[in-house]
Amino acid sequence: MTSRLGDMIDQGQGKAPADIVLKGGKLFDLTTGELRDGDIAICGDRIVGTLESYSGIEEIDISGRIVVPGFIDTHLHIESSLVTPHEFDRCVLPRGVTTAICDPHEIANVIGATGIRYFLDCSEQTIMDIRVQLSSCVPATHLETAGARLDIEDLLPFRDHPQVIGLAEFMNFPGVLFKDPACMAKLEAFQGGHIDGHAPLLRGLGLNGYLAAGIRTEHESTTAEEALEKMSKGMHVLVREGSVSRDLDALIPIITERNSPFLALCTDDRNPLDIAEHGHLDYMIRHAIANGVEPLAIYRAASISAARAFGLRDRGLVAPGWRADLVVLDSLEDCNAQMVFSAGRRVTDALFATRKQTELVGTDSVRAPLVEAGSFTVRKNRSSTPVIGIVPGKIITERRDLDLAIDNGEKQIDLARDILKIAVIERHGKNGNIATGFVQGFGLKRGAIASTIGHDSHNICVVGATEADMAVAANRLSEIRGGFVVAEDGKVIAEIALPVAGLMSDQPYEWVRETLIPLRKAAKSLGGTLDEPFLQLAFLPLPVIPHLKISDRGMIDVDAFEIIDP
Repeated sequence: MTSRLGDMIDQGQGKAPADIVLKGGKLFDLTTGELRDGDIAICGDRIVGTLESYSGIEEIDISGRIVVPGFIDTHLHIESSLVTPHEFDRCVLPRGVTTAICDPHEIANVIGATGIRYFLDCSEQTIMDIRVQLSSCVPATHLETAGARLDIEDLLPFRDHPQVIGLAEFMNFPGVLFKDPACMAKLEAFQGGHIDGHAPLLRGLGLNGYLAAGIRTEHESTTAEEALEKMSKGMHVLVREGSVSRDLDALIPIITERNSPFLALCTDDRNPLDIAEHGHLDYMIRHAIANGVEPLAIYRAASISAARAFGLRDRGLVAPGWRADLVVLDSLEDCNAQMVFSAGRRVTDALFATRKQTELVGTDSVRAPLVEAGSFTVRKNRSSTPVIGIVPGKIITERRDLDLAIDNGEKQIDLARDILKIAVIERHGKNGNIATGFVQGFGLKRGAIASTIGHDSHNICVVGATEADMAVAANRLSEIRGGFVVAEDGKVIAEIALPVAGLMSDQPYEWVRETLIPLRKAAKSLGGTLDEPFLQLAFLPLPVIPHLKISDRGMIDVDAFEIIDP
């Protein structure tokens, strides 16, 4: 950078031709909200001129188009895209997402610090700027069995890595409020740095105590009222729209020009099929504007406000001296990227081809016990049963206490009321735990679906209308080294292998996208009613999201933070 500083100054003044000049388009000025004429000059990885006329070594005509800053996804788990960071790069960078702030706690919960190192190694090769938050809660709680444990001593070696921003989402908010020693050690070590939050439904004095720990950003607001309280108490609210957690519509009322400096956008968990069919952050922008949000407010949230929230002081505006992360759009309303620049490089297939590959890790991580139909028996004499109630489009669940029939001392599935069995099987080779409970809301009339993606400990999670098909689906996951499986009448009818830590495919994102289509169709053929049954299933073992969940250790009353009888 220093060696070219003089070139940047000269090119900015027009004393020398710029490396690249975008000519004929309009710049969307995020300071005033105006569309402004003028060329955009780039030297190396930096914008050096705007709103004037320039000549360039390479000149690109963008007449009729609009230039905005590159988009920043402020919170996501790349693993939930089901592809490696290299493939995620190819998948979403052409849509204008030039920076991704990820928390690799999915892979960290499976293989520990090796997973964080893998993501950092990938971040040094990708064209997109991948920034890493260090996973704060591995495991998320004491109520589940993870494949690894990360204490503060495991995180400190990564703290000064140039791609690391700070401490990732602090999900164990009860641990913060009760001053758990392990939580306190991590919070103390990152005081003065960035600490990301995760406190669904936390309000009032509890929220104040949580924020007093130095936590500054959070993506779990599901209502405008909750988001406004968090914002008014100094939190930067990250508006989320993933494949399961869809909060954008509920939060559209708060996305205003006045609030935009305190808002950003994130996807959290979004799979390649949704990205292909609807988009990524570009979808959020389109949808928000179509529903009345001012373009200035949403484009600020997608770029400059996000950059400021996470201390990325070099990006977020189309202005001289700023990083040349640029998106050339057809229109602000449609937000279709016609051309993307990442650090001054035009994004093309040839550019992706210059990357070095990173060696895969965690390809032998599924070490689950073999199961049979009898493994999922629930023997209780009490008919009253806590049932997990699915709320479509949310990862928050309801506790529904329902009466179930008992036959020979065993609680029964009730298809007429859409009450199925759900089980979590420890798959890291630690203890072989199997816990079974009941869930309502999947709509299955037959068969079973199973997954090795089960936030956050990523044990096998299986839901089914018959115990026999549950066993077939669960056992197949061990054979394919992780993934998603659909079973019916004792046979596997669809599957996708995710052998990288049981979370990600080793194939191109296009293959993953195409394989998900028959998988989703197979799940619906069983009577499934959810748009994303596999990702919905993946959140049911997460015991930090209210109100009723299940782990390999049993049913979890999240409000009481304790294991209860099924």
